Amino acid sequence: MLDHLIQGATVVDGTGAPAFVADVGVRDGRIAVIAEPGTVTEPAATGEDARGRVLAPGFVDPHTHYDAQLFWDPYATPSLNHGVTTVAGGNCGFTLAPLHPGRPEDADYTRRMMAKVEGMSLVALEEGAPWTWSSFGEYLDALEGRVAVNAGFMVGHCALRRYVMGADAVGGQPTAEQLDEMVRLLHDAMDAGAWGLSTTQSSTHSDGDGQPVASRHARPEELLALSRAVAEHEGTQLEAIVAGCLDRFGDEEIDLLVEMSAAAGRPLNWNVLTVDAAVPERVPRQLVPSERARKAGGRVVALTMPILTPMNMSLGTFCALNLIPGWGDVLGLPVPERIAKLRDPEVRAGMLHHADSEEAGVFRRLARFDRYVIGDTYSEANAGLTGRVVVDIAAERGQEPFECIVEICAHDQLRTVLWPMPADNDPDSWALRAETWQHEDVLLGGSDAGAHLDRMCGAPYTTRFLGDCLRGRRLVGLEQAVKMLTDDPARLFGLRGRGRITEGHHADLVLFDPERIDAGKATLVHDLPGGSPRLDSKAIGVDAVWVNGVEVIRDDVVTGAVPGRILRSGRDTRTVSTK
Repeated sequence: MLDHLIQGATVVDGTGAPAFVADVGVRDGRIAVIAEPGTVTEPAATGEDARGRVLAPGFVDPHTHYDAQLFWDPYATPSLNHGVTTVAGGNCGFTLAPLHPGRPEDADYTRRMMAKVEGMSLVALEEGAPWTWSSFGEYLDALEGRVAVNAGFMVGHCALRRYVMGADAVGGQPTAEQLDEMVRLLHDAMDAGAWGLSTTQSSTHSDGDGQPVASRHARPEELLALSRAVAEHEGTQLEAIVAGCLDRFGDEEIDLLVEMSAAAGRPLNWNVLTVDAAVPERVPRQLVPSERARKAGGRVVALTMPILTPMNMSLGTFCALNLIPGWGDVLGLPVPERIAKLRDPEVRAGMLHHADSEEAGVFRRLARFDRYVIGDTYSEANAGLTGRVVVDIAAERGQEPFECIVEICAHDQLRTVLWPMPADNDPDSWALRAETWQHEDVLLGGSDAGAHLDRMCGAPYTTRFLGDCLRGRRLVGLEQAVKMLTDDPARLFGLRGRGRITEGHHADLVLFDPERIDAGKATLVHDLPGGSPRLDSKAIGVDAVWVNGVEVIRDDVVTGAVPGRILRSGRDTRTVSTK
């Protein structure tokens, strides 16, 4: 007997092939039958009429930070609501394991680092996760059997360094014996199912003490030694972040990415390729590592988002504005001192100069303060400003846009929420995106779901992209769009039996209304442990989501089932050739 029969759906199978109408039957977590409508004779325990609906494989998000959230939210919301059935975590060099059993203070360091560098709630990290593990395998075991999504994890370079070197991981260099120990730990993690190594050399990544995170101190020989270890395990990968990911790579960064991938003989992906027609030289430069890696026996894949991710800013809490060169010192001051500095015309002039400098890279886009929209306000002086554009308010007041923002925020003791309007929402930028997506080493993704929770909401990129393809710009057709969200990332990670609707594959499925599929507006909710806030977005037009054949979402509501699996390298992934 079938467990469930979906009748008359328009099947988009993930391969890019034309859609077709069929009945799809599920049994024991797998797709058991795909047949002409009305021809399935085997009885089913449950069924539904899916005429007029699209049935697609579950979406695969290649870049998330659900490492902690899955402990208090096994449904990985809102990603699961938006059809994401498999998530890749442990990115950017940051993982919660391994933790040295003899140094309990390392868990506190890790929590504070994650709160700072990935914008996670410290209270949620402290109260929502058990922190009972030491090895990476014990961490994976702690999640096993209690999640609604399929999840695989890289092991973070920062955790490896901290385990072996302790506090010396920040600022120090390993001895030969310590490097050997790091390699051994990485082997142990991959033996337990880690997907490979993630690392960061990005200048924007600092720990809870404001110091460059541990992996930023690693020299190329350390990174290459770890990369060679990855080569010894089936179904593994590399993920790396360098400073140039935010704008344009330097020559040494290109060399490093190429050499790491070639040393491992594995794909290396990085995040995130920003496409902007106003900077036409960026995309060609960012794809140079891909071109060179192909010749060197490696493969370097750029992740890029197919939507403009909604995010908010604030002068009161840590956000992307703090990462503009020269801004961190001012925005890190106590609030009264910060307000005084921000009201100083000379200080503002200096900050604006830094924000418009070449050094600011991609963060230059944040300096268009005339294009900011005022979000939530908290004082009588700011009544009526919510939803208004700064350029209009500044003109009424005879102020410069940044000066205007400072005065509005000062009245709220810097609690004001600011929404920047993207500068790259023009037709030329969208045409350049569509062209870039066709490159063999460009993959859709980079949501950062699970991180920067109260500042950005990238998780709904799947439904918003599909809605845009069906009823908006229509930059790619439905079949290609689904392939880009399913089979393409599944193939990059070598996922076994996932990413397509075909008999025998795992029944990770999304059923949606093509006339309505979309994502709702990002809204602030306070549902994290300790009542901490995060941005959420409702899924529109998603009828149901199944993970391993079990219904986990119905009409944007979680069912409570937790059929997800912790996907382990080798067992659940196969090696992807770089040739």
